[in-house]
Amino acid sequence: MTLRLTSTLRLGSAALALLALGACSQELDFDLRGKMGGPVDTSAAARAALAERPAADDRGIISYPNYQVAIARRGDTLADVANRIGLPAAELARYNGIRPEDTLRRGEIIALPRRVAEPSPATGAPGTGPIRPPASVDITTLAGNAIDNADATPPRAAPPVQTGVEPVRHQVERGETAFTIARLYNVSPRSLADWNALDRDFSVREGQFLLIPVAEPAPAPDPEEDTPPPGAGSPTPTPPSASQPLPPAAAAPAPTPPAPDLGNTSTRTASARMSLPVEGRIIREYAKGRNDGIDISAPSGTSVKAAASGQVAAITTNDENVPIVVIKHPDDVLTVYTHLSGLTVKKGDAVSRGQVIGKVRAGDPSFVHFEVREGFDSVDPMGYLP
Repeated sequence: MTLRLTSTLRLGSAALALLALGACSQELDFDLRGKMGGPVDTSAAARAALAERPAADDRGIISYPNYQVAIARRGDTLADVANRIGLPAAELARYNGIRPEDTLRRGEIIALPRRVAEPSPATGAPGTGPIRPPASVDITTLAGNAIDNADATPPRAAPPVQTGVEPVRHQVERGETAFTIARLYNVSPRSLADWNALDRDFSVREGQFLLIPVAEPAPAPDPEEDTPPPGAGSPTPTPPSASQPLPPAAAAPAPTPPAPDLGNTSTRTASARMSLPVEGRIIREYAKGRNDGIDISAPSGTSVKAAASGQVAAITTNDENVPIVVIKHPDDVLTVYTHLSGLTVKKGDAVSRGQVIGKVRAGDPSFVHFEVREGFDSVDPMGYLP
């Protein structure tokens, strides 16, 4: 699915995977335009082995529940692809930001503005319909098909259902490169190029649609592994020998060293390491996976302050033009602030704890959304607050 903001109350973990990478010693390169919102999280996929792109049917169609794409053949123009899949060339060209007469690379991804007939064995696909997650396959429907087929004369096999992970479909925006996009989703530029048939220079164009590589499914555990042979029983721990002497009596505990001064350390668990960006009532608490931060009620126009000292790593807006500010702190810690107006900082500025970075945006209700990130992961901001 095309990555777009669906709620201004939630920040997408896919976008913040970029923040975690940028928080390292490499040069900061944050580009969060249109990347906030949605349940997508590709960081785990990036850390695992990446799967190959699914095979297309004879027309070149790969179909998923939320979108379809066409795969170009060697020597194809966009008009050739349009004729093969049955869509107007001009419509397909406008949607992908290229001209009907443009020659495409073999394997290049062409996004479809609307759905065409689903792949099936009749079109050379291994199964029927879009590629779906295994858990979404309707067992009742499959069972009903099996019953119908059992009554048929002669019996016919139910068409297989293709299963797999739907990749994120990313539309390239101005200023983005294959390298910044790969960093955004924590995949290698090479895998991004392989999935999308990029040229040797990894060139991308504004408006181009890219599929983000997904991870291979984890292998199923071997049920025979660590299973004793029949009749052998389960292994039993060896009891301590009665002939061995008992261990000496426990020595007196060593004196507890003095507690460190947490105010002068950089440990992430130090309480009160940050301050609230605004004073107000928390109207929405942290819930990992549902709300990756806290929402703090405050009158519009109230000053919003940096929760801790750091550097402004990114300033952007979502699709509703709501500003988003990201501040980088030591130890790969990031703070994120949304629903601001009247920003008083810019990207690259050094800020100190308590420094005003903007005002609370007008709303009903008016509030600030505040997140704390440790590397890839959102954490409960209350662990950093007094």
